[in-house]
Amino acid sequence: MEGRVPEPGLVLLFSGKRKSGKDHVTDLIHDRLGSDVCCVLRLSGPLKQQYAQEQGLDLEQLLGAGLYKEQYRADMIRWGETRRRQDAGFFCRLATRGARQPVWVVSDARRLSDLQWFWSEFPRQTQIVRVQSSEKTRKQRGWSFSAGVDDAESECGLDSGVEFDWIITNEADAPSLEEQLQPILKLAEEAASSSI
Repeated sequence: MEGRVPEPGLVLLFSGKRKSGKDHVTDLIHDRLGSDVCCVLRLSGPLKQQYAQEQGLDLEQLLGAGLYKEQYRADMIRWGETRRRQDAGFFCRLATRGARQPVWVVSDARRLSDLQWFWSEFPRQTQIVRVQSSEKTRKQRGWSFSAGVDDAESECGLDSGVEFDWIITNEADAPSLEEQLQPILKLAEEAASSSI
């Protein structure tokens, strides 16, 4: 198929609640593997870009972690859901469009439809990882419950009915992230060396 991206050796789909530390964990993996081997893909990036464009909003602020994004979050979620109902793989295709590295790390898989798209496109390469933190820890990181956001599919869609390949506990009293990530990093290094 023309325009198709090269096949990745490994696709790691990360999910978890807001402020669980998904970005922190995926950044650690990227830092360890390097940009030649690994790219971090964010499904929310293309969503925010398209939403900002259609709504005439500031994309940089939507991509940040500040209040600007929070005031649009619920509407952006509704808009994204409508788009996904029309085409379940829309944001996945946009996010993977420029990926060329052998290891893809998707930092924000939020819905079963995200998983299904990657399973369908890359069945043997796809592994799913859940990053979890207690509510207490998430609150210490600045999370507070927001109706219409924290009870929406974008936060709860993968809470049950999914068998994760890996579960990372991002808590002070858990084994170190370094220790927990070792088997994933080993798998990624193997996938990268076999795709050279």
